[in-house]
Amino acid sequence: MSSFFSASAQMTLKSPDGRLSVKVFPENKKIFYEVFRGTERVIAPSVLGIKSTIGDFSEEMRIQSTVDQAAVTNDYSLFSGKKTSVSFKENRAVLNLVNKKNQKLSIKFRVTNDAFAFQYNLPGNANDTATITKELTEYHFPAETKSWLQPMQYAKTGWEQTNPAYEEHYFQAIPVSRIKDSLNTGWVYPALFNTGKSWIAVTEAGMTGQYCATRLLAHPTDDKFSIAFPDPREVVTGKGYLPQGNLPISSPWRVVAIGNLGDIVESTAGTDFAGEREVKDTTFIKPGGSSWSWINSKDNFIVYEEQKKYIDFAAAMHWEYCLIDVDWDQKIGYDKIKALADYAKTKNVGILLWYNSAGDWNTVKYTPKNLLLNPESRMKEFSRIHEMGIKGVKIDFFAGDGQSVMQYYIDILKDAEKYQLMVNFHGATLPRGWSRTYPHLMTAEAIRGFENVTFQQAEADRQAEICATAPFTRNLFDPMDYTPMNLYKLGGKIQRRTSSAFELALSVLFVSGIQHYAESPEGMSHVPENVQGFLRELPGKWDDTKFIDGYPGKYAVIARRAGKKWYIAGINSEKSGKTFVLNTLSFGKNVTMIKDGDDPLTFAQTTGKTMKDQKVEMPSLGGFVMVIQ
Repeated sequence: MSSFFSASAQMTLKSPDGRLSVKVFPENKKIFYEVFRGTERVIAPSVLGIKSTIGDFSEEMRIQSTVDQAAVTNDYSLFSGKKTSVSFKENRAVLNLVNKKNQKLSIKFRVTNDAFAFQYNLPGNANDTATITKELTEYHFPAETKSWLQPMQYAKTGWEQTNPAYEEHYFQAIPVSRIKDSLNTGWVYPALFNTGKSWIAVTEAGMTGQYCATRLLAHPTDDKFSIAFPDPREVVTGKGYLPQGNLPISSPWRVVAIGNLGDIVESTAGTDFAGEREVKDTTFIKPGGSSWSWINSKDNFIVYEEQKKYIDFAAAMHWEYCLIDVDWDQKIGYDKIKALADYAKTKNVGILLWYNSAGDWNTVKYTPKNLLLNPESRMKEFSRIHEMGIKGVKIDFFAGDGQSVMQYYIDILKDAEKYQLMVNFHGATLPRGWSRTYPHLMTAEAIRGFENVTFQQAEADRQAEICATAPFTRNLFDPMDYTPMNLYKLGGKIQRRTSSAFELALSVLFVSGIQHYAESPEGMSHVPENVQGFLRELPGKWDDTKFIDGYPGKYAVIARRAGKKWYIAGINSEKSGKTFVLNTLSFGKNVTMIKDGDDPLTFAQTTGKTMKDQKVEMPSLGGFVMVIQ
């Protein structure tokens, strides 16, 4: 059966397995789409269209033609993600539209077995320019669909005016009819929804420097969301926030993953529709773990002796990197950083350096600052630290989601590649599949990370909830620098609520190309040798991922494979304990499990043969890890 049907009035495109179908049709001179999973309508008729400085493509539209493209098989690899090698099939079609002035707009559609995506394409002469002034895209959900949403932060608020940075708590399981956006700032991607029968994750991918990043605006009385552009203040100073450039202009892919919860967790839709790899030499890209002093000792200890201690810590734990954070240029200096890099090399440890993205879009004083803003300065700095033996950069405090900021991100990535530097974006936007296009982007923050736990007891009290939400939302498609795994105690008055086994599970549960661990040498000295041994052998990348069980915000059990070993990790954020029966026999023959001991700071370990019905208990705020081979 053909996956495609077209007539003058409509177009229908199905997934290769026939379970998903997308119908596009005109009504009242507007263009709508709707989506079915089997017989269930998971997205009700929703508007498509854009407005631009050269024409309105939202009203008075008609279908000029439809083009059925051949089915395609795609293969690609990732350095950070749920899988190393990805292969999927898709069906494609193109819808060609004209407005009342006979101006053209095409919309490309792609449907896989677990997702669909579409992209606007505004054609034209390469000498002509245009600005997209509005996008009309809607996502209209069935009544009483539940949502898991993070509010977008209001521009230029927060500490040193550093918002937005994708660092709010999630609204949990709220019916879309009750979602209200009092600040009109919108909701971030990936946005998760549950119709009762189906789970839906909405995001965007394939971001280029022409377009701005977007967010969702809620329309609660209609059970729908529409795409919105950033705040006009979210820009590189003096530059623009709206999509603009020489024609043709293409939007990012509007991506919607659909299935049961396991389909969503295992989906690679967020990178499937991202741009193909643009990095030719990947020999310098090495995933792994990293020590990091700042999370425990903060600003005053970014000094030579403390960083040398953390290099030794990384070496002892067999971690690949040590991250040196803010003000290193003042408190250590370039010459001493070079000495640390040389010393680290003798320990098989690479050095990562922190930078301020700079500009006047916030009031942050931390340095190095103003070295990356223009191409000449950026290339000079990247060349200098490359010659010093530095392996990567952490760049912090970006200006938001405007088009000029997106271009700034991409310019940094392209220049970092020239000097074989891996990249970590902090105080930053969601990566939106960039880790496929630019695989030296190892990770990005865009999460209310563990640093917040160290600041306030209220954040420590809610940590488990956000950790149990992230695998289903923020970390669904993109690497995430939560900086997990404090295994002993926090310094000061703040008490961690999660157990040490819960914290250990995050090392497997959270996906990041470089995992910066929130533990100190002193804290690790209290951790049993068997747990330290687990961490020394923990792989830096994953070959495959399987969903075992879970519910967003409550608990998560996920299996990840590296080579012939499977690692299963689970966490429980609820007030009561949970008992699972797992079929560990399907993953291998022998299993070692590290779980909660007699109190939250201790561990217990069991070893034995795998079983079809293996009982696993997780106490409240507890967790476990298994290694099966």
